[in-house]
Amino acid sequence: MQNIRKAVFPVAGLGTRFLPATKANPKEMLPIVDKPLIQFAVEEAIQSGITDLVFVTGRSKRAIEDHFDTSFELEAELTTRNDEKLLALVRDILPANVRCAYIRQSRALGLGHAVLCAQHVVGDEPFAVVLADDLIDSDTPVLKQLMEVSAAQNASVLGVQDVPRADTGSYGIVSGSPISKSIERVSHIVEKPQPDVAPSTLAVVGRYILSPRIFHHLGRIERGSGGEIQLTDGIASLIAEEPVVACRYEGRRYDCGSKLGYLQATVALGRKHAEVGDDFSRWLAEQ
Repeated sequence: MQNIRKAVFPVAGLGTRFLPATKANPKEMLPIVDKPLIQFAVEEAIQSGITDLVFVTGRSKRAIEDHFDTSFELEAELTTRNDEKLLALVRDILPANVRCAYIRQSRALGLGHAVLCAQHVVGDEPFAVVLADDLIDSDTPVLKQLMEVSAAQNASVLGVQDVPRADTGSYGIVSGSPISKSIERVSHIVEKPQPDVAPSTLAVVGRYILSPRIFHHLGRIERGSGGEIQLTDGIASLIAEEPVVACRYEGRRYDCGSKLGYLQATVALGRKHAEVGDDFSRWLAEQ
């Protein structure tokens, strides 16, 4: 599969599990110490070689666009203060060679529909999908790991991890045949199956490398679970036409779509933070 240049970030969700914090502030802008979730996702993409960031947004998501835009007033104030450190933090959020596009998802019709909204920007080339809710701490960016597998297998790739069987109803679940210790050829994928009927405990967790043919399948499938156009159903249709593999990535995932996962990420990454990590770790040890 050719080089991946574009990544789609579906960020139109309402974030109801974090109300009232998300009443006027996108959940993707919730900070882990001093960096919002969406910036972690974007940095992972950029470190993997992505140059085109495609944000699929909704109402009240303007803060995301503002975050990645130039803030002339803030930069002028920091320049006046001669605060070079903070000025660099503000200016260096995006490298000069990275471009952003923003697309409005006018109706909440699911993840598959959000990806389909990006078709005219992505065009006829493979691309990544990154869910900012899933913060993955790893030495090698997970997206880069999946890109390498995609190139080697000439296939679409799903980032996966094993989950407790009791939790299968919260994920897209895949099954297939092993290619190597960490890679499987996917033969079946189903959205949020109950534990007693789940084909495995191998769950898709917020990272995808997809062939552009996924758009054809998303455009023709019926609404699925929850009355939404499910990306999982589009992938299930794609499997019949092209190879799709699942990759057990290396890294620690935090489900920041849940309050517990968000708190876990805050503590874990807070302890690693260059400025406050040591003091925070000592404070935790005293509790």
